Order: sequence, then structure tokens, then C-alpha cells
Amino acid sequence: MRKLLEIVGFVAVLQGVAGLVTEFTDWNWGLVRRTGFLDGYEIYVSVALLVLGIALFAVAETHKPGD
Repeated sequence: MRKLLEIVGFVAVLQGVAGLVTEFTDWNWGLVRRTGFLDGYEIYVSVALLVLGIALFAVAETHKPGD
């Protein structure tokens, strides 16, 4: 369970960073940019993904290695 939380947290942080980089540069990568219904909310969603990823890392740390 711990590894799964860490992997999902890493993907969330990666996509959050990708969304913020895409908004402030001309690079076009990440899933946030390619999702049509998020138009106009890319920065908010990217920050939310960063927070979610950090929260998942925190939860993963509270689990025992055997769980």
C-alpha cells in the first residue's frame, strides 16, 4: 500500500509541476493542459495536484512498511 501511495503521489506532483511549467512557459506537456474541461482552471488544478501529491507522500510515511 505504501508503494502505491508513493507512486500515485509522485505522478500527482509530476503532473502538478508540469501544469505550472506549461502555464508559465511555452512548453506543452502534462495532462492538465490536454484536458479540455479544465480550460481556464489549469493553475488551480496544478496547485491542487501538488497539494494532493504532498498529502499522499505524508500518508505513505504514516503507514508501516509491512502494510
